[in-house]
Amino acid sequence: MNQQWLRTLSALSGAIVASLILLAPASLQARQIVHLTGYSAGTIVIKTAQRRLYFMLNDNSAIQYPVGVGRLGMAWSGTAYIDGKYIKPAWSPPEMIKRENPRIPDVIPSGSPANPMGAAAMTLSGGNQYAIHGTNAPGSVGGFVSHGCIRMYNSDVLDLYGRVGLGTQVVVLR
Repeated sequence: MNQQWLRTLSALSGAIVASLILLAPASLQARQIVHLTGYSAGTIVIKTAQRRLYFMLNDNSAIQYPVGVGRLGMAWSGTAYIDGKYIKPAWSPPEMIKRENPRIPDVIPSGSPANPMGAAAMTLSGGNQYAIHGTNAPGSVGGFVSHGCIRMYNSDVLDLYGRVGLGTQVVVLR
């Protein structure tokens, strides 16, 4: 290849990489430490109206993550506990989703682009209906988008996954 072609190719690839960086979700930059009181260290607090999840570091500060939450009529509130932790889980759609889309498979395998669970999932007590999980649709984070699950950027759900254990309290507020 000639030198001019190599310079052009190099400039073009640099522009493409820069564009991808600008378009990619900046979840690491979105994560921040904020002031929050009223909950003990280790508690997860989800404020649905704000579309934010907080992991309490101590009695007055928390890590804040952007999340996608339940759409109109599917949001919920209450207290639950993490009762399962899974890396790259397969997904079995709940009955409500199967009724809406009868052709959806009974199980969508791990790693499938059709699997909505993303990089990790933490199931919540109360019948395995809801989870805090990653997503293969990062544009949905920050919206009212789910059937009640809490969606996070994959990098954020992996960060939270490493911070919590089974039995961690999850408080969901409207």
